[in-house]
Amino acid sequence: MTDVLAVLAVLVAAAVLAALWLRGRYLVVTVHGESMLPTYRPGERVLVRRTPADALRAGQVVVLSGHQAPPHAALPPGMADQDRTVHAPWIIKRVTAVPGDPIPRDAVPALRSEPGTRVPAGRLVVLGDNPARSHDSRRAGYFSADRLYGVALRKLGS
Repeated sequence: MTDVLAVLAVLVAAAVLAALWLRGRYLVVTVHGESMLPTYRPGERVLVRRTPADALRAGQVVVLSGHQAPPHAALPPGMADQDRTVHAPWIIKRVTAVPGDPIPRDAVPALRSEPGTRVPAGRLVVLGDNPARSHDSRRAGYFSADRLYGVALRKLGS
């Protein structure tokens, strides 16, 4: 009987450790807002894998820690001032440029006067797929790479 209990205790401990590891490596986020339409719709759930910033490539969809639009930032048309604060703890955007890539000045007005020719270390250029409804690098400039959680892997559910 004690052998069975010992095996059971080991299995339970292994399951708890595996669950903790998975929780630290993966996250499920729910999309709020329309900044990533048509790729992701409000209410859709997305599986995200923790990823270091140096592993990113342009074109990947990423999840970053939430933010508040600065008081002086121009809001997208149709976005009310009360929407200035992003209430979700996470935001989802598409990577346009990573450190070392050329600064995409033509596509990102907020970066037109930035010095240099390359995206600096520790910075990302991220854009929503729906420019009219996205607070992103077009208006805010660079996003700090330390806000990165990970890369969106796939939608969950139907």
